[in-house]
Amino acid sequence: MTSGQAPRHHWPLRQVFPATALVLLLVCLASLMLGAGDLSPQAALQALFGQSSDEANFIVRELRLPRTLIGFLVGAMLGCAGALMQTLARNPLAEPGLLGVSAGSSFAVTLALMLGASAATLTVHVAQLGALAGCLLVLSAARIQGVGNDPVRLVLAGATLTGLLLSLIWLLLMFDQRSADEIRFWITGSVAGRSLDMALQLMPSLGLAFILTLIIIRPLASLALGERAAQGLGHHPGRIRFIAVVIVALLVGSATAVAGPIIFVGLVVPFIARALAGPDIRRTLWLCLTLGPIIVISADTLSRLLVAPAELPLGVLTALIGAPVLLMVVRSRRLPTL
Repeated sequence: MTSGQAPRHHWPLRQVFPATALVLLLVCLASLMLGAGDLSPQAALQALFGQSSDEANFIVRELRLPRTLIGFLVGAMLGCAGALMQTLARNPLAEPGLLGVSAGSSFAVTLALMLGASAATLTVHVAQLGALAGCLLVLSAARIQGVGNDPVRLVLAGATLTGLLLSLIWLLLMFDQRSADEIRFWITGSVAGRSLDMALQLMPSLGLAFILTLIIIRPLASLALGERAAQGLGHHPGRIRFIAVVIVALLVGSATAVAGPIIFVGLVVPFIARALAGPDIRRTLWLCLTLGPIIVISADTLSRLLVAPAELPLGVLTALIGAPVLLMVVRSRRLPTL
């Protein structure tokens, strides 16, 4: 915080977390009750309890419920991954979609699809390997003199990596017209048409990421104070960073495999969480579990309503939400103090 700047008021986690959880519940209900079709909210609510027609039951239980659950998982994964990346890089602009991590995952998935991969489990693992490679490239760029200390230059480096990988993706599509339509639909970012089986296939990765996060959460909080402080408390900064990179790769790779590259969620969610509860990574991650799904599910619901009966790509809505937040962060005088 710069001199002369008034301290910001933060809410206790025990107050703000239940409030965000209640908002999340309302957002999930809205996602189940509202859509591009002619089904009324009352009929959708009845179908949720199995008291409506077969058509209404199919729309709510087979179409809206899976995409709401997938939106919940994707939002939580991207929000937590963004918070971890920002803590690792000590940079409020370190977001997976901006720094090339999502693009690395997308490039790996594109290669897998073009090579004939059809099993979702294989695609998830490939996406995680691509995200891991993207994480390593980002952290390598952050160590370059003059880049890691300048948040804007780090984003420019990430944008360069993202542009390069996206160009390679479109170049590959020119040689495989058969897969082009499927990949084009996937790369715009969407949770439509996903099944509950896809959510179940993410559970092993989410379980591993959760366990690893519990292991490093305290050392990671001390690392935010600086390497010397972490070492003085008996922690190993290199080991902490490596485990955190693995967690980010698991989260971003899983989210990208199931929903495509969705940018700005990992920027917006930690930004709001820190504004509500302060910069401690332990409080930030708890709020990311609710704020991330709120952003993604709300954007998905709006994507169905704004141009009904058609749908906007989810990635377009998250970009419209995230772009103003990006400008706010860039213009903030607190930028170098994370």
